[in-house]
Amino acid sequence: MKILLVDDHALFRDGMRYVLQQLPEAVEILEAGNFPDALKLAMQHPELDLALLDLNMPGSEGPISIRFFHQRYPHIPVVVVSGEDNRGYMEKVMDYGAMGFVCKSSTAAVMLSALNLVLSGGVYVPPQMLRQHGAAAEKEPDFIDRRSLHTNEYGLTQRQMQVLTHLAAGLSNKEIAEAVHLAEGTVKIHVAAVYQTLRVSNRMEAVRMAEKLGLVSTSHG
Repeated sequence: MKILLVDDHALFRDGMRYVLQQLPEAVEILEAGNFPDALKLAMQHPELDLALLDLNMPGSEGPISIRFFHQRYPHIPVVVVSGEDNRGYMEKVMDYGAMGFVCKSSTAAVMLSALNLVLSGGVYVPPQMLRQHGAAAEKEPDFIDRRSLHTNEYGLTQRQMQVLTHLAAGLSNKEIAEAVHLAEGTVKIHVAAVYQTLRVSNRMEAVRMAEKLGLVSTSHG
């Protein structure tokens, strides 16, 4: 497995190297201390399994750079590892194509859990976003329907139920975003919140659990 680690602080890269060596597979780590070098390495190594990018480093313009990297190398999953804990930054990088956002204040265990999730094809959303998102995410339309902030008996908001229904119909995050008129990054967060609430780890498990609880139709015709 090959991972690109990009951060302008050598001490942080040393710590991350130690964490990455604890992943289940043997890891080859490529390092860069600025954004332009990260782009060069990604071009030279299209076989990268993952890119870990800092937001604030030489040559980077924050979330916009994440979008640029994702557009240029869409096949390389990106996880942002940043000292920023601003909700707006988190939502932007998720909307710009990142598969995860991990705060630098996180423990090694949280970091490993997040990276394993992304490497297995999942999306990692910071817990603080899930806690806040029930209310804040509903502000995407021009108005707020207060009823949509309430949760049902299983702890799902009206918006999360809407996303879950489309999920059960087999729609991708992009298709769900178009159907419910939300940004794709916001849909990712809703999906992650559904997983957390239903205590599942992927789409298939979410649909099975939803069918078991009677939240979606069990007919597959």
